[in-house]
Amino acid sequence: MSEFTGERVIPGQVNDDLWAEHTARYALAARLSDGARVLDIGCGTGYGTAELAQRARSATGIDVSSDAIVYAREHYPTATFLAASATAIPFPAASFDLITAFEVIEHLENWHELLVEARRLLHPDGTFLVSTPNKLYYAESRAKEGPNPFHAHEFEITEFHDALAAVFPKVRILLQNRVESQAFYPYATFAPVDARLDSTRGTPAEAHFFLALCSIDCATETRSFIYVPRAANVLREREQHILLLQGELAKTKTWLEGVMSDRQKLIESQDELKAHLEEHNRWALQLDKDHHASLARISELQDLMQAEQAKALEMAGAYQRTVDALEQENRDKTEWAMETERRLSTALAQKCVELAETVRLLDLAEATVVERTAWAQDLDRSLQHANAKLQMIARSRWVKLGRAAGVGPDLKGDAG
Repeated sequence: MSEFTGERVIPGQVNDDLWAEHTARYALAARLSDGARVLDIGCGTGYGTAELAQRARSATGIDVSSDAIVYAREHYPTATFLAASATAIPFPAASFDLITAFEVIEHLENWHELLVEARRLLHPDGTFLVSTPNKLYYAESRAKEGPNPFHAHEFEITEFHDALAAVFPKVRILLQNRVESQAFYPYATFAPVDARLDSTRGTPAEAHFFLALCSIDCATETRSFIYVPRAANVLREREQHILLLQGELAKTKTWLEGVMSDRQKLIESQDELKAHLEEHNRWALQLDKDHHASLARISELQDLMQAEQAKALEMAGAYQRTVDALEQENRDKTEWAMETERRLSTALAQKCVELAETVRLLDLAEATVVERTAWAQDLDRSLQHANAKLQMIARSRWVKLGRAAGVGPDLKGDAG
């Protein structure tokens, strides 16, 4: 079963006063349940249906919550439980002699349909009991918490009476309040109870709850009813409760003194923190000022850098033009040197041809000298003269060039 929220009563999970508020209604309804066919609309966890089942011919509880129905079936086997809507109950007309709907109508947007359905299911001689909190009292008691989020519509006494009278011919409304009383009862035994209510005080506007008895043909006898959940010395319990509260108050006072001491320490710490923060704020302001000065200096340096970059780009352009000019000059000189080399090579080749021809002539002359050895003596003087010329030729620059090039005879050897 889900945790108690304040709207669905779960046995063992609510305080005594709240439990008494709900069980008192079922105690009143039980006086009308003898031998009756009973329907409990919005039965919740089923404790009230089980109370009615003790004296009824049959007791059926319905609730829109399947969890609540499961809980009721597990804990109260003397009654029948069914998951169903309060505005669409699966039973034929006039099936019940007593119908209860306690603290249900205020939860429904379509609350009028609940009344119409209760009229359909109620036997003409039966009674419909319906309760709801007083809107005026409820709003006052929940001033701090605000409106109940589970309530769709709340009633004042006049509206409640008129809504019921529009469906049921006979309507009487009782006020439900907690009252002060004196009880006389035997110790450790049970005896029949008589109650006496000398007077009533308060008005419907001050009541806690309204409980209406509605019928069709026969008006239900209206009698005041007093429900005492537990007879005890309430005064002594209150005195003990006051002592407990006084003890709690003393503890609270001690706790409050500690809290106040802690509060003073927190105030002092806050003052220190405030001074610290003010100092840091001053430091932050100075830092911000320095930051803006740094930004201005950075902007100035960026401008200088851009100027230097422009100057460097201009110098780089001039340097590149100089390099291009030097490279062009180098290409021109290289081309001139290559042309000069080609020209000198051609001239050298021509001189080599001339030298080769000279060498050939020398070889021919030498052959002639050999052939004419026989008459060489006659021409000795001419031969020596020729040899002298040959030696002069052999020592000449052109012959050396030919010898270095590997062309022509070895004139030096021949001359020797």
